[in-house]
Amino acid sequence: MFEVAELGHRLTSKEYDRQVPDLRARLLMMQEALKKADFPVIVLLSGGDGAGKGEMLNRLNEWLDPRYMRSFAFDEPNDGERSRPLFWRYWRALPARGRIGLFVGAWYSHPIGLRMDDQLDDAGLDACLQRVNCFERELVADGALILKFWLHLPREEQKKRLQKLESDPSTAWRVSEQDRAHLKTWDKYRGIAERTLRETSSADAPWTIVESTDRHYRDVCIATHIAEAVERRLQHGQHRVEHSPMPPALHLPERPLTLLNHLDLHLSLGKKAYEKDLEKWQGRLNVLAREAGQRKISSILVLEGWDAAGKGGLLRRMVPALDARHYQIIPIAAPTDEERAHHYLWRFWRHVPRAGKITMYDRSWYGRVLVERVEGFATPAEWMRAYGEINDFEEQLQEQGALLMKYWLHIDPDEQLRRFRERETIPYKQYKITEEDYRNRDRWVAYEQAVNDMVERTSTEYAPWTLVEANDKRYARIKAIKAWCEALEKRLDGTRGS
Repeated sequence: MFEVAELGHRLTSKEYDRQVPDLRARLLMMQEALKKADFPVIVLLSGGDGAGKGEMLNRLNEWLDPRYMRSFAFDEPNDGERSRPLFWRYWRALPARGRIGLFVGAWYSHPIGLRMDDQLDDAGLDACLQRVNCFERELVADGALILKFWLHLPREEQKKRLQKLESDPSTAWRVSEQDRAHLKTWDKYRGIAERTLRETSSADAPWTIVESTDRHYRDVCIATHIAEAVERRLQHGQHRVEHSPMPPALHLPERPLTLLNHLDLHLSLGKKAYEKDLEKWQGRLNVLAREAGQRKISSILVLEGWDAAGKGGLLRRMVPALDARHYQIIPIAAPTDEERAHHYLWRFWRHVPRAGKITMYDRSWYGRVLVERVEGFATPAEWMRAYGEINDFEEQLQEQGALLMKYWLHIDPDEQLRRFRERETIPYKQYKITEEDYRNRDRWVAYEQAVNDMVERTSTEYAPWTLVEANDKRYARIKAIKAWCEALEKRLDGTRGS
């Protein structure tokens, strides 16, 4: 389950001084080669109080080039972090490909601390650790190299170190009340630590237990493990497929039967009825959005649909009902170089709103199972596992209290072609039409099947899809705004009086 470095091993000062120069040179050469690699390295340092996690972090920053890595130690969540899913702050800190991220405690400190304080029982701890396993699996599947070190220190040695730190005024600040409390409950902590190691040591992200009684041995041991692991990965290579187009028709029959076929695209709304309904539902949205903000209920809107289906027009009818200080619109295009250097969900995690705010995504993380699937920018393995990754992401948003609205705006090919040609004749709309829009029409059947699979696999109880018949823009806008209002009303009903 996990590797145990030699326990009780010590390194003399002479041997340490002899090994360090070559080790430092090796680390720097490894780091230079890593810059060109297509994977990030995540080094996690955890373990008991006084085991030297901070010292080890400083040592690695001394021996490696700190310009090409970042270090993170997470304290208690601040207000902004508490108002978002727990893993939001960890996603934001992930290193880019070719870089190293050093993490102290990180996503393990929180569940262990809760269990130590009896805010979780064993079942609750296991549930938290399952979320950790899921997080690490997603990173490993995307190519990350995760190196986890548990710095082990016997109880008597830990007691001696804490006493030594407390006796020196310049270091006494490093000993917290929590450190003292954990020392008194050593046996309990040991049991929790063993359970954590057992439940989260996997073949792809195993724990390495390092005896930390001797600082020289600890430093050399961990640094050598890092160098060896990265060198092995560099030698093995990372075979990422950047673009592997799939057959244009995906071997699908002409217009296969899908969920979208059952939508009545003849539904429409007259101009007078539309204007009346728009005023009504915009007014209702204004009231509900303000109350949701006061109750710290955030809304996350995902707008997906065919090219020219009316996503932009829908957004323009929603925002007049909202306070511009409390929402943001995130238009999603092809990823930037920075975004491509991270897990595909990274850029979406960055924009998760804090409690009471609103984020609207004009296209979204579903690009992985739509355009990236059809155009071959993601391998079948990548887009197939994305369904589970997306469901987990959305579950975390819901658990934090966010209201997630997902819209698919559906039109038929004839209506799309009519709108394309209309755009070509209107000067201020001509920028919207490109050759790629026409080329995508040739893959209509493939996209339709991808949309059907997306809805079937990701329409969950906590984040269902709203399918919008959008051949008539007026009907589509009212249906979408009304659906958001009704969802807000339902969510607020559960909080009123509480």
